[in-house]
Amino acid sequence: MSILAGPTVAALAAKTMQSLTRLASRRSGGPGSTAAWRARFPEYPRVVTESTIPTSVAPAPVTVYAPPTGTATRPPVHVNFHGGGYVMSMPAMDDALCRFLAVEAGVVVVNVKYVVAPQHPFPAPPTQAYDVVRWVAEHGAEHGWDGGRLTVGGQSAGGGLAAAVARQAHEEAGPPIALQVLHYPPLDLATPGRDKKATVDKPVLRPWMGEIFDTAYVPDPRERAHRLVSPAGASDTADLTGIAPALVITAEYDLLRNEAVRYAERLDAAGALVEHHDVAGADHGYDAQDDEKARFVYALIARHIARATGAQAPAAS
Repeated sequence: MSILAGPTVAALAAKTMQSLTRLASRRSGGPGSTAAWRARFPEYPRVVTESTIPTSVAPAPVTVYAPPTGTATRPPVHVNFHGGGYVMSMPAMDDALCRFLAVEAGVVVVNVKYVVAPQHPFPAPPTQAYDVVRWVAEHGAEHGWDGGRLTVGGQSAGGGLAAAVARQAHEEAGPPIALQVLHYPPLDLATPGRDKKATVDKPVLRPWMGEIFDTAYVPDPRERAHRLVSPAGASDTADLTGIAPALVITAEYDLLRNEAVRYAERLDAAGALVEHHDVAGADHGYDAQDDEKARFVYALIARHIARATGAQAPAAS
């Protein structure tokens, strides 16, 4: 165990990462800036409104992406959770994905700025995420959305939160979820990063990063086996029959690939796996850099969302 696995050091490192992320987001057009994320895929218009959803944890700011006019009078809703290791607040990173899905799947996309660690460690993020989804289901009609046709998804840590939302809905007879989209998610924090193996020598995610993220998010190692943190961990053996259908997307070189594959197999055994797609020649976060692969996978996600919700996508898509 390295010094980074200590809660105090991990929290300090996580806060430093947060500061650097905020600085990058403010640079005009620079890598990692909000302007750069919004400049991707310009053919997909950015028609958004900003709102805040009340939750038991803290108010959750959301950006709502509208589908093209004429797609449906009450379109379905896809709730998106961004990545960032449960530490970095980076909703703008998913701007291109949200615009893409709004157009190609014909859905309203609610992009959530959820609370992050170490300021808000587990269980705050999955609790807030589930509150947001329940609010959308209960109040969507007030905004012209069909909250009864609902999907959830996320990339990296956001995929972990989407899985946790689906699990809570399954256990608590919560709102029906037509599809959970788990895009290169972390699903086994009970296994230390140093014990995870990638198929390349220098994967994008390094074990030291995992130590910071995992410790900041779940400071007590004993809690990392919790079902809302590690559904692919060895200790979670509950019957998942009836959980929301899942699209699981992994990247060939990703340090997190094996745990997502295990969870896909578990979902398949419960009759809940719609598709497992492995992106060849790709590593964690590949879609932020590789537009060709991103377009292909985003289109796959859009098709699954449209199929699951019966959404009326634009005729040209």
